[in-house]
Amino acid sequence: MKIGFIGAGAMAQAIIDGLLKSKVVVAEDILIHGNHKNRYEPYAKKNGLVACETNSELTSKSDILVIAVVPAVVQPVLNEIATSLKNTQPIISMASGITIDRLQELTSDTQPILRILPNVNSAYNAGMTAVAANKYLEDENLTELLKLMSAIGEVIELPETQFANFSAISGSAVAYIDFFIDALSRAGVKYGFDKATATKIAAQTTLGSAQSLIQSGETPAEVIDKVCSPGGDTIAGILAMEQAGLLNAVVKGIDATIEKSTGNN
Repeated sequence: MKIGFIGAGAMAQAIIDGLLKSKVVVAEDILIHGNHKNRYEPYAKKNGLVACETNSELTSKSDILVIAVVPAVVQPVLNEIATSLKNTQPIISMASGITIDRLQELTSDTQPILRILPNVNSAYNAGMTAVAANKYLEDENLTELLKLMSAIGEVIELPETQFANFSAISGSAVAYIDFFIDALSRAGVKYGFDKATATKIAAQTTLGSAQSLIQSGETPAEVIDKVCSPGGDTIAGILAMEQAGLLNAVVKGIDATIEKSTGNN
């Protein structure tokens, strides 16, 4: 099974890195092409991928096509590969804001399409990916594509109407969580740790907390209640953060992200 990536940016590379780490795909079965030869060719060479000269060449040699370009160039790219694209060839699109209906308009009325919203943690097989499929993606092909996505992290099937909201909580939130980790590490520096040590402590604690929630099935509020002893230092810190407006700041950050992504600002 040959997988072709049109686009070689950070997200495409994150997915490829995750697939290679998972060993669900071998390097020589991944084809890649991008706008900047000086970027995608060294990446392909470093990882043993097949670098193609054109998008049309890549499309004709691929069993599965991944559209990993910015939304503005989706139409030109699909126009370019029109004569090479088979109407039974599954497409995985990660182009933000480009709906399945629009992709079908640009390809074929019966084109099998899986729309995805991954995040950069996919590079470490710890991604969170939203997916939506059209009815032309047959069960066997859908199972195969979901297997690929599951190799780079967790997968959730959502209606496309929820994609913008999902992106704010999962995609953009990678930066928000790193912002919080950085805030914890800065506090650590304030109290005598060097930045590298403080960051390691904060990052590992965040990782452990996330794993605990996922594995235990408890809610964050339940864990907070368990950790906070009456009159203790942890509840004092929680109350101080609440008074400083942490919860409101997080929600406003999500609001701003969704408004920007949907053009409502």
